[in-house]
Amino acid sequence: MLLNVRNVEKSYPTADGPQPVLRGVSFGLEAGRTLALTGESGSGKSTLLHLIAGLDAADAGTIEITGKDVSQMDEAGRAALRRDAVGLIFQQFNLIPSLSVGDNLSFHARLAGRDPGDVAALAGRLGLAEHMSRYPEQLSGGQQQRVAIGRTLLARPKLILADEPTGNLDEATGDTMMGLMRDLARESGAGLLMVTHSERLAAMLDARLHLHLGQVA
Repeated sequence: MLLNVRNVEKSYPTADGPQPVLRGVSFGLEAGRTLALTGESGSGKSTLLHLIAGLDAADAGTIEITGKDVSQMDEAGRAALRRDAVGLIFQQFNLIPSLSVGDNLSFHARLAGRDPGDVAALAGRLGLAEHMSRYPEQLSGGQQQRVAIGRTLLARPKLILADEPTGNLDEATGDTMMGLMRDLARESGAGLLMVTHSERLAAMLDARLHLHLGQVA
């Protein structure tokens, strides 16, 4: 099992006491499989993604990635896990403004000590072939999102975590990017866990996990 989540709980402090966000969530994801994480706003989807990425700590339960318990790692260990095994695609592009599109695409792969392979070929599939020498500020929001998606895929992570990754794209482009992420994940044997509100996009993945009030519905 690539990702194994067991009985994860998370609350946040409020003036009225702890507010539970996740209440004993459990599921698994095998390598090469894709899973849509759905649920209404406030159901805990993004919180769960952040816990899996090691960007926050669970109050209880375990999260294992490639057999390693994220909750037992220090910050340096979690950062190394994100660099070496986990790819993150969020709605914030987090591109490096001083790097061209081509250099942004290959940045994380080189940071992880991997050969990014044929950057130009993936750029073509992403519709970015004509923009390789441009800088992020010269791109539209949708183009920047495609760079962010490509940058993560070129690093060839074992687990891809995506939070509404096509939210800044029109429907047709979003469907194309979703299909590309799904296909490249399968080709590389990576697992893909994607938060989405779209029934259409969720149906493109292998399975679905629905959260309701912090629990698997």
